[in-house]
Amino acid sequence: MSASGLARSAGLDPTTFNKSKRVTAEGKLRWPSTESIAKVLRCTNASLSEFVALVGDEAAGALTQRIPVIGYAQAGVQGYFDDGGFPTGQGWDEVLFPHVGDPHAYALEVSGDSMEPVYRDGDIIVVSPQASIRRGDRVVVKTVEGEVMAKQLVRQSAKKIELLSINHAHEDRILNSEDVLWTARIIWASQ
Repeated sequence: MSASGLARSAGLDPTTFNKSKRVTAEGKLRWPSTESIAKVLRCTNASLSEFVALVGDEAAGALTQRIPVIGYAQAGVQGYFDDGGFPTGQGWDEVLFPHVGDPHAYALEVSGDSMEPVYRDGDIIVVSPQASIRRGDRVVVKTVEGEVMAKQLVRQSAKKIELLSINHAHEDRILNSEDVLWTARIIWASQ
């Protein structure tokens, strides 16, 4: 399929992938949007890791990393994380994923509807324990009692962490900082 044929099949403008559109008038490189790439992956039935592998064997190894993955429900079970929120122990599966710059990144497979409409049953969320966290970020939080939750960070102070529920059917949370074992930012989600 030609570049324009692929773009048309994905429901995009036929000139989306033309060489003339890869550089701005100021000479800066312009890359296809993640939305355009997602549409191409959907129309070709290809996964993101398959797409990255097409870059080439030498480059693909540098562009991908193996990320440990477990079910979201397992995340609260003892033995999967150390006190810093880094994955440890046995029972992790792996997914090949584009390099995220955090060797401690991990993935959680969503189960159930507690995070709808943003994350649905079967979605994979990639979490980076080393990523900086800002107000408005979606995060995974683990409490001292072992509860694991995915929420949006509203505010964090020395004493409290305010979290907005992703699914409005569930309550927002305000936790004392000493009740939180760790917080890590969600950096990517399959949808």
